[in-house]
Amino acid sequence: MQRWPCPGTAVVPVVAGVALGIFGTGEGDRVALAERGEWADAVVVRKDDTKTNYCDLRLVGGREISPALSEGGGCRDWVGAGYKLRVRYDPAGVASPTTDLERSSDAGFLAVLFGLAVVMGTWGGVRQSRWDREYVPA
Repeated sequence: MQRWPCPGTAVVPVVAGVALGIFGTGEGDRVALAERGEWADAVVVRKDDTKTNYCDLRLVGGREISPALSEGGGCRDWVGAGYKLRVRYDPAGVASPTTDLERSSDAGFLAVLFGLAVVMGTWGGVRQSRWDREYVPA
């Protein structure tokens, strides 16, 4: 009879991997803005609030800021087309702009997630290897 590993063994590394991707992107944006970001006055030209708020921005001089400002970055419910915001943006257009650079760092959380994924993946591999040796036909 074949014994299969507990499905929970794979769930933790997969969930940790998804969380690493999500929080890692945010942390990368924060670091990029800290290194090469510029503060500027911007005007909201369009707001998309279908599910999550996104604001398309232009500098007061007319240049478009890309990518759009997300709800977490400062595109709140009360913001609408024509509003002026002070944002920190990436001139290269790689990192998402934000109105608040004083967010806390997720570096510790990311390290814990990475460690958890490695430990659970290793533990699952060791368990599977042990089961395979037990059930090898003689």
